[in-house]
Amino acid sequence: MKRAATRSARSKKDQNLEYDEVWCVFDIDEHPFLPDAKQQARDNQINTAISNPCFELWMLLRFQDQRAAIDRAHVQRECRRYLPAYEKDVPIAELLTRDGEAVGRARGLDAWQASRGCEGENPSTGVYRLTERIKELGRPRG
Repeated sequence: MKRAATRSARSKKDQNLEYDEVWCVFDIDEHPFLPDAKQQARDNQINTAISNPCFELWMLLRFQDQRAAIDRAHVQRECRRYLPAYEKDVPIAELLTRDGEAVGRARGLDAWQASRGCEGENPSTGVYRLTERIKELGRPRG
């Protein structure tokens, strides 16, 4: 899609048709070709927001720190402890008020994993980089 948008922008001489940034968001939990996916993203200047073990870790970090490795089923159970109605539908309104906590905890996890030489290991999530980038792009310039 990124290449097609670039070709279209060139053929129509309209730079606005190109993507400014492309992000790929995915889980590690059952990703069979993770190294290939990461390399393909790097080769194509695509940013990644990877969650290990699963996206729900990003939700859980709104409510608690998580330093021990955890599997997907446990993360989902923990999410339901804080959000009893949660069943794969993300309750955005309830989560947005706790975004700052999640960003702080996710950054802390990154730093902790890096200090141990374990970048991207379980638990970790890069989704905060995407959400922070979206906020940054939405701010007025000047």
